Amino acid sequence: MDYIFVVILGAVIGSFLNVVILRLPEDGASIVFPASHCPHCHTPLSWYENIPILSFMVLSGRCRHCRVKISWQYPLVEAAMAGLAYALYGHFGISWNFLIYFVFCAALLVIIFIDFRHQIIPDVISLPGIVLGFAASFLNPALTWQAAGLGLVLGGGIFYLIAGVYYLITRRVGMGGGDIKLLAMIGAFLGWQALPFVIFASALLGTIAGIFAMLEQKKGGKTVIPYGPFLAAASFIYLFFQPEILYYFKIYVTTQ
Repeated sequence: MDYIFVVILGAVIGSFLNVVILRLPEDGASIVFPASHCPHCHTPLSWYENIPILSFMVLSGRCRHCRVKISWQYPLVEAAMAGLAYALYGHFGISWNFLIYFVFCAALLVIIFIDFRHQIIPDVISLPGIVLGFAASFLNPALTWQAAGLGLVLGGGIFYLIAGVYYLITRRVGMGGGDIKLLAMIGAFLGWQALPFVIFASALLGTIAGIFAMLEQKKGGKTVIPYGPFLAAASFIYLFFQPEILYYFKIYVTTQ
């Protein structure tokens, strides 16, 4: 029953995250008003059209009023947040850490979809996230406030240095300020110990995606892809596989 509850909770929060993803990048848009409506015909949705995942399936992926196709983003975000809630409960049970990392995962999920679509990481998520991540370390038995503080300083500082050096060499902006603040937020939530893996794994994932993007866009070295989603993906991996990652890292270090 506990797993069923957290999965439903995750799906419901995922439904709200869809609203955030859609409206947050719009200037002056509210994530509260107006109520949920079809983005095409603007007809307000009934409660039974707002049931996470199920409504999309029952309606065959189309608006009940105008019959325009509903984006797959909606059930995908809802299912992703439900899955993350399930995994978090399996790792932490009902605890402070479950609540802390539930908020963290929800923020990363919003960042993934906004950055993919608009290539921006809203400060309204990352900046409060830095503060919240550091404050949460005082309630997190697995993370000291010193590790969180050093994580946010190094996270922001490392990427700021990389971005500065890249600009001096190429005279082009290779990394946005949003990525810098995002890594600071990740460092605050996961601690400085997570940074080597998050930076390496995100670079690897970004490189693989960049190769495919270069082939698709045919722009060579001028191909632009958002980096935030890969930072978020690497953070998910570290969050759920931290013991295994640290174990194999220690083996690697001791064998060198």
